[in-house]
Amino acid sequence: MNIEAVKAIYFNEMRRTRKTLMQSIASPVISTVLYFVVFGSAIGSRIQSVEGVGYGSFIVPGLIMLSLLTQSISNASFGIFFPKFTGTIYEIMSAPISFFEILVGFVGAAATKSLIIGIIILITASFFVELRIAHPFWMMTFLILTCISFSLFGFIIGLWADNFEKLQLIPLLVITPLVFLGGSFYSVSMLPEFWQKVTLLNPVLYLISGFRWSFFEVSDVSLGASLITILGFLGLCLIIVGVMFKTGYKLKQ
Repeated sequence: MNIEAVKAIYFNEMRRTRKTLMQSIASPVISTVLYFVVFGSAIGSRIQSVEGVGYGSFIVPGLIMLSLLTQSISNASFGIFFPKFTGTIYEIMSAPISFFEILVGFVGAAATKSLIIGIIILITASFFVELRIAHPFWMMTFLILTCISFSLFGFIIGLWADNFEKLQLIPLLVITPLVFLGGSFYSVSMLPEFWQKVTLLNPVLYLISGFRWSFFEVSDVSLGASLITILGFLGLCLIIVGVMFKTGYKLKQ
């Protein structure tokens, strides 16, 4: 592996983040804190606890996942779309580096940004509610796998998109609704039986459930199902990106 090439791409992307610190880091953190304050205060005053966990604490994993998914996709999609838009992607592709090294550089930077945001939100939430992490190893595992998987998904969107509008299409119309309907702010057991079965078809539920289990040991699905879902999604994204680079999809025009 050409480590120097990977480092060049990675640090260039991280440098861009430092130049837009308010937009890249502060904005999603502030937005998530506002979600936490509004939902924790408005709904938390009516729902004291969910499955033995205080409502304010219960929603923290869901809020972190909401931010991780949207930011991972946004960071990775814009990171690869902008070189396409300006034409500098052809310089990268003509360099003596493999598609895997390009992927590691761009996706690694996007995942790192999302991971930093997730950790900052977690620390910030601890000032509002009492948090306990029952399984720190599994918490970090889900955190890292989610950042990498959805950064890969964002990378795919960035390759596919022809304009800036398409970059926002899937995150706004697909991902955000799935997160809100995936048990971010409630337990699936609170729904009628029919909607519980429908919600089980939502893949984001498995991510949020596994992540919440690492905190409070309560979940809507098993830990094994959550791991299989995130690993399966990660593998699928790797296959799709490999095919897109091999065929030159949206890169050879």
